[in-house]
Amino acid sequence: MKQTHVKPADGKLGIMVVGCGAVTTTFITGVLMARKGLAKPVGSMTQYDKIRVGKGKEKKYLPYSEIVPLTKLKDIEFATWDVYPQNAYQAAMYAEVLQEKHIEPVKDELEKIVPMPAAFDKNFAKRIDGDNVMKTNNRWEMVEQLREDIRRFKTEKGLARVVVIWAASTEIYVPVDEDVHYRLADLENAMKNDDKARVAPSMCYAYAALSEGAPFIMGAPNTTVDIPAMWELAEKTKTPIAGKDFKTGQTLVKSGFAPMIGARCLGLKGWFSTNILGNRDGLVLDEPENFRTKEVSKLSTLETILKAENQPDLYEDYYHKVRINYYPPRNDNKEGWDNIDIFGWMGYPMQIKINFLCRDSILAAPLLLDLCLLSDLAIRAGRFGIQRFLSFFLKSPMHDYVEGEEAVNNLYQQYTMLKNAIREIGGYEADEEID
Repeated sequence: MKQTHVKPADGKLGIMVVGCGAVTTTFITGVLMARKGLAKPVGSMTQYDKIRVGKGKEKKYLPYSEIVPLTKLKDIEFATWDVYPQNAYQAAMYAEVLQEKHIEPVKDELEKIVPMPAAFDKNFAKRIDGDNVMKTNNRWEMVEQLREDIRRFKTEKGLARVVVIWAASTEIYVPVDEDVHYRLADLENAMKNDDKARVAPSMCYAYAALSEGAPFIMGAPNTTVDIPAMWELAEKTKTPIAGKDFKTGQTLVKSGFAPMIGARCLGLKGWFSTNILGNRDGLVLDEPENFRTKEVSKLSTLETILKAENQPDLYEDYYHKVRINYYPPRNDNKEGWDNIDIFGWMGYPMQIKINFLCRDSILAAPLLLDLCLLSDLAIRAGRFGIQRFLSFFLKSPMHDYVEGEEAVNNLYQQYTMLKNAIREIGGYEADEEID
């Protein structure tokens, strides 16, 4: 490893997850099994990917951990918040993502992870009915209690650092309001005045984490840290933020396949995407207000890759539709269909059909690990604010829309950003162009 200014990953890292459902328990169980040598963390870039550093005779391909100091799996401690009081073992069994034989070897460790009462407002997730909810009078008290939870976890486990990541349900859509969301002082006043409409519970988690110097990652499409007030807080506390919405199934396909259409200069008439999903996420998204939040996130991908202003002959007025259907029998085994109507030489029409039978939590779990380890790396490297290099893992990457910045959604450009950041942090030259 080259000499850099990155602080070493000394001591333990606490990962605090909002939500203790299918995604979280699959993530935690997988990490616990992997560090016992009983499972492989397949799908994790930090555990498997190799990056080229140097050129010519100096060229070599190294795993991330040989370029930058990453926290080892054995040095991770877990905590969760959830509206349901079941411990992580019970929640993992209930989720039915993993087989019992893959949970039992770490049962004792999972049983010790008991969710803390959640900062929750049923108006933001009407289909959720849990009673493990913190007793607070207003949003500001939510923040204070969450900050105390973070401090207590850090002290009790003797942690050097903490990262907070949201893996809970999608909240209802909260439009960005300049009067509340643009300035930190206005957001704080809204919290103190208990503005229940414009201050989502997820904003309380983010505010608490950043105030305690813990990087915050938004894994759902909620309006949370993607507002100027939170950027101001992240700058003030010198803390990294990332989001939003884990890029797992259909959007992963879209962000990789759309660049192929663009690179080949084929035209697009329409792209229809539909999903069936039966887990708690599917249940919550069956509520129109919650689906609206997800729809905005999923619709943003294509339009930044295949742009009419760059190629009007090819991408003028194509039709893009996204649907999610709650289908209980499928549980966590999500299925996505994409119907893509393209055209080629002399305008002749063609079609592409993609059917992705995926496992939502199996695809999400490695993203949680990578986002947490890389956010922890970022803060030790002195990076703060929006971490654009983490866009690779996210459906709707954060960007400064106030300044007219556009999100990068092309998977290959995102991968270049990720590799360049790892190189830079490790003291190497960031030597790839983002074309």
